[in-house]
Amino acid sequence: MEETISLKEILETIKKRLVMITVITLMAVSASAAVSYLVLTPKYETSTQVLVSQAATGASILSSANPFESDSTYIDTYNVILQSPYILDQVNEAVGMTANPQLSVNQEGESQVVTIRIEDTDPVRAVETANVTAEVFQEEIAMLLNIDNIHILSPADISDTVTPVSPNPALNMAIAFVVGLMGSVGLAFLLEFLNNTIRNEQDVEKVLDLPVLGSVSIIDEEDKNWNDGGSDMDTEVTERREQSGA
Repeated sequence: MEETISLKEILETIKKRLVMITVITLMAVSASAAVSYLVLTPKYETSTQVLVSQAATGASILSSANPFESDSTYIDTYNVILQSPYILDQVNEAVGMTANPQLSVNQEGESQVVTIRIEDTDPVRAVETANVTAEVFQEEIAMLLNIDNIHILSPADISDTVTPVSPNPALNMAIAFVVGLMGSVGLAFLLEFLNNTIRNEQDVEKVLDLPVLGSVSIIDEEDKNWNDGGSDMDTEVTERREQSGA
């Protein structure tokens, strides 16, 4: 026998398990907030921009022997150089770091501007690392690729690094809210599906596959007291009639 569920039954199930759904959702949001604010370490990002002019690239030895096919080739080369131990060892020595910084290099559109981004748990150290990296790159690239026309356009500034880029507590809590709500609603319907208690005539028909011919109503306390009072009154009237006849 095919079973169907109506919108009313869905709403009744949600209403019945509303407390559980609310508690699980709030627990998920609270756990996400606790992890975001108390467990995860904030990371700060800063950047500095370096200009490699057309005159500089034209003067490169590489451009005369093996010319670059596109600007992306320059960026790939700079990325490898910047993340090489030759550059990073000098940066770590100048900043006083033992581990290599989280560094990325990007090209701004189709221009000759290179953006160096640094991520660190300390905003002051992130700014210092970005500026030192740009300065070391400016000095060393002249010897490596014979490029001497490199300018630092915008050094990293601490005022742009006051807000951490990760974690994002608001986003994490929103995701936890959606996941907690979906999980709790799913759990509510699972518990309702596993509940085999017979609660009404429809459940009897589903289990026995037989029509219900009648049912016994539940008599509450008020109806019972009213019925008991009516019986006493009938008894009193009968006794008075017997006394009058006698």
